[in-house]
Amino acid sequence: MEYLWGHARRFNDYSSYIKKTFNGRVQKVSVDAGFSCPNRDGSKGTGGCTFCNNSTFNPAYCGEGNSITQQIDTGIAVFAHKYKTQRYLAYFQAYSNTYAHLDVLKERYREALEHPQVIGIVIGTRPDCISDELLDYLAELNKNYHVTVEYGIESTLNTTLLKINRGHNYESGQEAIMKTAHAGINVGAHLILGLPGESRDDVLRHAREMSALPLDYLKLHQLQLVRGSAMGEAYLKNQNDVHLYAVDEYIELVVDFLEILNPGIVMERFISQSPKELLIAPQWGLKNFEFVAKVEKRLKERDTWQGKLFVAQRTIP
Repeated sequence: MEYLWGHARRFNDYSSYIKKTFNGRVQKVSVDAGFSCPNRDGSKGTGGCTFCNNSTFNPAYCGEGNSITQQIDTGIAVFAHKYKTQRYLAYFQAYSNTYAHLDVLKERYREALEHPQVIGIVIGTRPDCISDELLDYLAELNKNYHVTVEYGIESTLNTTLLKINRGHNYESGQEAIMKTAHAGINVGAHLILGLPGESRDDVLRHAREMSALPLDYLKLHQLQLVRGSAMGEAYLKNQNDVHLYAVDEYIELVVDFLEILNPGIVMERFISQSPKELLIAPQWGLKNFEFVAKVEKRLKERDTWQGKLFVAQRTIP
């Protein structure tokens, strides 16, 4: 059985997309380029998002003082013994990687792209940290390299975004995704499922909202409470304030989400994995590939797939 994306898996998976797009293996290598966020430095607030400790995003090789080139070299060394011929995407992951003057951004992106094994960049950022001038520059880069911008949307509910000290509303996320797509740049989004106060119906609303946008990729994350985050530290004091999904409950939610999601959106991940020393809860003890196998098993048991219940909506202008 072949689905819309041309293979037999029951969801539009990222690894198959990468192999088809690049005709071979391509691996992301994380880069910490020394940026910050506007809800940390006082521009829009302080303390950052209540769920966030950026140490959960950075591999050990993204150490302080290492240049972008050094980080890429060290990251490649982690993978090179397994796949000697694969190419790499430099993943600007920590904090908001468009939050600086354009000249600074150009310098740091260019350093990554000058690495002989790097064929593109993936830029993680916030929707309120993008400009028309930057999109014009990225569109030019995209003519010769693979360029993706990933936006932390986290929720489509403004009440939630306010509660987690995000510092922007959902409408700014819609606008940034539309502008990026119109510029011809690959665009992705991140959502956290299980943020405080959000119901199952709210989560499925997220799926419908994402389906109405010109997204290439989507990442889902379960809510994780980590040390050093405001939400994690509050949880240690009162564990009754936050509902955390059990793994089977979350799998059902992911399957429900996939059923109504636009089948053209590539699913990059379903869960995230925080370092053990930082993770407070939930303690699932599952690696990403193990969770994916459970989702696929449940999709088969329910005889369903990504987009089975998808209803096309007018794309937001």
